[in-house]
Amino acid sequence: MNRKILVLPALAGLLAPVLAACGGSDSGGKSGDAIVVGTTDRFTATKDAPAPLDPAYAYDVGPWNILRQTVQTLMIQPKGEGDPVPEAAQSCGFTDTGNERYACKLRDGLKFANGDAITAEDVKYSIERALRIKAGTGVFALLSTIDTVETQGDREVIFHLKTADATFPFKLSTPVAGIVNPKDYEKDKLRDGFGLDGSGPYTFHADVKDHAIDVATFTKNPNYKGSLKVNNDKVQMRSFADADAMGAAIDKGDIDVMTRAMTPSQIQKLDTGSDENVDLVEMPGLEIRYLAFNTNAPTVKTKAVRQAMAQVIDRDELVSKVYGSQAEPLYSLVPATITGHSNSFFNKYGDPSTSKAKTLLEKAGITTPVKLTLHYTTDHYSAATKPEFEVLQKQLNGSGLFQVDIKGARWDIFRPAEQKGQYDVYGMGWFPDFPDADNYVAPFLDKDNFLGSPYANNTIRDSLIPQSRREADRLAAAKSLTTVQDIVAEDVPVLPLWQGKQYVAARDDITGTAYALNSSSTLQLWELGHGVSG
Repeated sequence: MNRKILVLPALAGLLAPVLAACGGSDSGGKSGDAIVVGTTDRFTATKDAPAPLDPAYAYDVGPWNILRQTVQTLMIQPKGEGDPVPEAAQSCGFTDTGNERYACKLRDGLKFANGDAITAEDVKYSIERALRIKAGTGVFALLSTIDTVETQGDREVIFHLKTADATFPFKLSTPVAGIVNPKDYEKDKLRDGFGLDGSGPYTFHADVKDHAIDVATFTKNPNYKGSLKVNNDKVQMRSFADADAMGAAIDKGDIDVMTRAMTPSQIQKLDTGSDENVDLVEMPGLEIRYLAFNTNAPTVKTKAVRQAMAQVIDRDELVSKVYGSQAEPLYSLVPATITGHSNSFFNKYGDPSTSKAKTLLEKAGITTPVKLTLHYTTDHYSAATKPEFEVLQKQLNGSGLFQVDIKGARWDIFRPAEQKGQYDVYGMGWFPDFPDADNYVAPFLDKDNFLGSPYANNTIRDSLIPQSRREADRLAAAKSLTTVQDIVAEDVPVLPLWQGKQYVAARDDITGTAYALNSSSTLQLWELGHGVSG
């Protein structure tokens, strides 16, 4: 029997599903008793990104969702809503009143998948390795508050922080803090290719074709010792050229689960219950989409140009025309469901207005129409990205104040170009590293931000972000966070557009789908199991 399952935050946290990274099978059918997950994501090793699965390099939802199955962290985000809980650690906690000394004790008998014992020195090595390599993705910045790492015996690790950081337990649950074996990962060099080893619930094997993962297989790790219950022995992940091909595969029973990235029309069709063998799981979303600016680029260097775009763009029309009920307009970097959110962009700009935008440009002496190219990725988010940018183009050009072209590129081309500052304006999405407002602020605005943005506001970096991190009670951090959001609305280094709901589709003999993804868009393959068709 087909059914739509709505996962409520009170029951399962603010879940935001993303499945990623897999390959295609020559046979086209299932592989033994493996649960088969489909996705439109692809993983490639290129000259610009030769180490896509190294924890010290990876900083994207796709590779992170591979790493979370295989590389164990001291802490982990729980099945439902709440603070991180110990995983490789037996216990962790702040040992001072200032949130500057954090100590963890490892579980007894912890081992890597190859049987090597894990010690506190391995944890220290892994953390210091990520900080030393300082990969261009900027993922190391998640650990930037660490001053030194100390070990006491084989099982105790103590982190001495530069400044108070109440979000530090969350950061220890992210893959950049994953424990790696020094035998497999060099101290000063990234591990190229698709080799991956750890102590997580699964071992990983990738069949590679044309520098991309063709088939990815996760097999239950017999040496795993942690907090998770693993409900299956094997999961296979397969990549599809597009969402339609993925949808056809689940209809035929070639795959069991699909999610990232279904099209709006697929979700709408499944929502009606038209397929009696496939269930749709809807979850509140923490994913956001936004436009980012190279604030050094001549076309958008003047703040008034960015402000005028914020004044013209109609989020309601954008969402209704492209995503319907599957997304909501967003007026801040921080989603409406996260503590500390403020509607700063709406407070400043109100409803879309061409006349107000014209005034902003005239006062700054900007000649119109302003010529711009908006860049987007064709294959990383969903098939709806192009229609979304077509709507943005029409809105901006319709004002008469802009002359906008749009240009798409594959992710393996788009992301390196963006990082090198080759795009003046470009569209990006963000899936949180952890569900806290700090993770929608620091990665965009702090030093070593993942966008490589030249925008720098010293008040945000030196005062407001540190202030917010001192507050263990996140409600108490709201004042600092609101000020950050107000500054962003004034300066517009990024322009938030919408936040999306999240969906998983699964054949009705698959169990555990309500918990297959957690509040940080984390894929939790261990929750999936085989059941009985309804």
